[in-house]
Amino acid sequence: MSNNLTVLSYNESLLRESDVELLRGPYWLNDTVISFYFEFLQTDLFKAAPFLLFVSPEVTQCIKMCPQSECSIFLDPLVQTVRRDFIFFALNDNEMIDASGGSHWSLLVFSRPEKMMFHYDSSNGCNDNQAVELSYKILRYLSLPQQGAFQNLPCLQQSNGYDCGIHVLCNAEQLARYACRYARIRDCPKITYNEVAQKRLEILEIIEKLKKKYR
Repeated sequence: MSNNLTVLSYNESLLRESDVELLRGPYWLNDTVISFYFEFLQTDLFKAAPFLLFVSPEVTQCIKMCPQSECSIFLDPLVQTVRRDFIFFALNDNEMIDASGGSHWSLLVFSRPEKMMFHYDSSNGCNDNQAVELSYKILRYLSLPQQGAFQNLPCLQQSNGYDCGIHVLCNAEQLARYACRYARIRDCPKITYNEVAQKRLEILEIIEKLKKKYR
């Protein structure tokens, strides 16, 4: 469509004008924007830290909805050739496997050094069921004990109904930096409201820089 032109083709991500528009206003972020930023974290910002893995929302949704026996289809290509000590999942409350949707994002993180799944939800309790189910599925895939291996950690709470995706991106980046320095994430300081408020503009600036690089 002429009114939804491609803005940026970046590795596996394709951003259209409608996606970028979500960053310009007080709007809920879709799968495409979160996938793009997770890919930026993986291939640019933390390219020197292969022990970090940022799993796209689309793949996370497939893992969440598939039978346990099929988890390896999605996870083997991501973890079999490189040791991943910290794995970040952008979790959505969507219950459909064949369509995007949902109304809330949260962040689920696997920490191999701590043998834990940590959940960061900017609207406490909204994604608990999805987070617990996915956590146990990941732990079973990794052949790790499930008992006591899931924890909701305190995190900054959103002040509106649309910034959950921004919180996920801010939390993921801060936790990744902390993990690179301390090889754990449990004691990572909370993000701030100022960081959340600035993130949309920051991502827009990153998109502009990448447009010049990949034009």
